This record gives sequence, structure tokens and C-alpha cells, in this order.
Amino acid sequence: MIIKGPWGKFMAKILEINPDNPQPRLIKEVVDTLKKGGVICYPTDTMYGIGCDIKNAKAVKRVYQIKKRPKQKPFSFMCSGLKNISEYGHVGNTAYRIMRKNLPGPYTFVLSGSKLVPKIMLTRQKTVGIRVPDNPICLAIISLLGNPILNTSATMQEKPEILVHDSRDVEELFGSQLDLIVEGGPIYPDPSTVISIIDDIPEILRHGKGDISSIIV
Repeated sequence: MIIKGPWGKFMAKILEINPDNPQPRLIKEVVDTLKKGGVICYPTDTMYGIGCDIKNAKAVKRVYQIKKRPKQKPFSFMCSGLKNISEYGHVGNTAYRIMRKNLPGPYTFVLSGSKLVPKIMLTRQKTVGIRVPDNPICLAIISLLGNPILNTSATMQEKPEILVHDSRDVEELFGSQLDLIVEGGPIYPDPSTVISIIDDIPEILRHGKGDISSIIV
């Protein structure tokens, strides 16, 4: 739903959801927006993110436009759990052990993608970045939607120094380009740790939030 702001600009609707006990009727409103091809901003366990249903090609293209991102750089996406991950990525024994111990959590795992992954979400090497966030709002949205949601930080490529802590910051940066902004409380942005487990061999690609002692031994 788009509403007109005080300056004549169309702004996204802001929906306040309890970060600890998300209200089902509000989660349904978010999911209804996603099912209609909407692009939303939502809280995660690392920062506020921008996303959509990964199976809606038009919505995915909108996110590329909003983020001004080249098409050859696929976005990561979020799943509801380990079983959901195994549908979209090839999970070996080592990967399963690591993910079972650390998810949900602030990690992005790079895996070989399955045939269920839309081509636009795959790298040239046919890999994907997948997360299971430790955030009740996020998990409730993904579970009710039934599909993974695209995940990218709510930051501007040309102004990466501007940090987003809540819905007001998001509205200021992207308000006229989004359909819905989920307010789930203040979050200090801290990017996820990115771990490749291609061929079942773990490799840290980016050290961000989260303990890695149990991943790299």
C-alpha cells in the first residue's frame, strides 16, 4: 500500500510489528503485499533489509533498480529453516552439521543452488547465498509466504556511510520506492558473516556478526 506523504511524494505504509511476538494479522498483511508482487523493508538479526518473494521476477527486478545493483551480482535470500534451505541449495554432511549448529543466526551460507532457484538469483557458478535469520518477524513472514524472500541491506550504494537503524531511516532513504516498511524496533546494523561451503569445504568469505569458532576449526 502506498500513501501520499506531506510533500506530495508517495510513501510506503509503515507497519509496526511486535519484535518478540509478531501479531499474525500483521504478518498476514505483509505476506499479502509480497504475494501481490510488493517490495518491502523488514528487520533481520543483522540490520533492516529490503526484499520480495524470490519467485516474483518483476519484484526482484524492482529491487535491483532500487539498489542500483548490476544484474550479474545476485542477491542472497532468506529461508525459514534448514529443511527449507535443502530445497534451494545442495547441503552436504559438513554443511548440514555447521548449519544445524548455527542457524537461525547471523550467517549467510554460499551453496550450490538447486533447480528451484530462479536464474536471476544464481551466480555464474550456479551458487546462492542463503540465510535463516534469528528474528521472529522475519521467520514468521517467510513461513507464512511459503517461499524464500530476497535479502539485501537497506542501504544506498552511493551513500554506504548512511546507517539505517529503524523505519524512519528507511522511509527517508527509500520511502517512495517501497510498498511496505515493517517497523520491528531499533537495530544497530552489523553485516552477517558469509561462509562458503561449496564441495562441503567451509571458507569464511566475510567476517561479520556471529561467532565462527565452531565453523572453522
